[in-house]
Amino acid sequence: MKVDLFDFELPAERIALRPVRPRDAARMLVVRPDGPFEDRGVRDLPNLLRKGDVLVFNDTRVIPAQLEGRRGEAKIGATLHKRVDLRRWQAFIRNAKRLREGDEIEFGGGVFAVAEQRLPDGSFVLSFAGEEPVEVLLERAGRMPLPPYIAGKRPTDAQDREDYQTMFAQEDGAVAAPTAALHFTPELIAALEAAGIGRETLTLHVGAGTFLPVKVDDTDDHAMHSEWGRIEPAVADRLNAARSAGGRVIAVGTTSLRLLESATGEDGVIQPFAGDTDIFITPGYRLRAVDGLMTNFHLPKSTLVMLVSAMMGRERIMAAYAHAIDNEYRFYSYGDSSLLLP
Repeated sequence: MKVDLFDFELPAERIALRPVRPRDAARMLVVRPDGPFEDRGVRDLPNLLRKGDVLVFNDTRVIPAQLEGRRGEAKIGATLHKRVDLRRWQAFIRNAKRLREGDEIEFGGGVFAVAEQRLPDGSFVLSFAGEEPVEVLLERAGRMPLPPYIAGKRPTDAQDREDYQTMFAQEDGAVAAPTAALHFTPELIAALEAAGIGRETLTLHVGAGTFLPVKVDDTDDHAMHSEWGRIEPAVADRLNAARSAGGRVIAVGTTSLRLLESATGEDGVIQPFAGDTDIFITPGYRLRAVDGLMTNFHLPKSTLVMLVSAMMGRERIMAAYAHAIDNEYRFYSYGDSSLLLP
């Protein structure tokens, strides 16, 4: 499909630079296959789902993966995006033309890394010096990797360390938040439990590739980034049992949806999973594991707008986004939510 089919005009003032407080006070647009759109709030979620439904959250934890350093006199910026092993990470590099394989970068706080290998996409494999876990080094020298549409408008600060982390975050490794889950609070979870709505978690370490623009004219020519994920056997069993009993699996975020779909065969049975996925979901794809999706509003011509279009139909999503813009919904990572129920 032509990438231009997924384009729309977004006024700059619709981009949220901070989240609402409390988190569950965000607005939520309910989108069904037909009929009017429903302007609701995240706190309405227990009344919009049914007893026996299961929400699936991503428990990845965002690490302070953005680093500023020097190679000699040259300033070098690095955004880690995928772990290679205990001491090595793939990283997108700013000012990469000043960096060669074998160069050492000093990031401050006693943190050093060698540019071990330049990859075909222009990124580098960085090998961190020392014995401390890389996550410890990042806490000392790194900052939260806010998306470019926020970081380009204001500096990252201490508040982002809290704001850009979900209440479910446990597994270190993401360089972008699974933002749909930023709206949840203990009070909302308690209300969902009281309504008989279940909760499961999986892990997908979101990479910086999620923000890369689609640079081709046709979706068939796009090379999707890969990310590492895991679904435990017991979680897969409980989700399959819930669906067999008539419950719906509602993914909280496109990261949860992509991993669930990666783990599910044509028979609709969710399998345990551990490994990389580069699944690219576009219109024409038939969902196998997921019956609904809670997600924020995404960038024009992005793979995520293509994903939600696959779920609801492109024309329906374009109409929903137009409604959200006209009604002053807040967009992107710190913005409002939508509930898609195909």
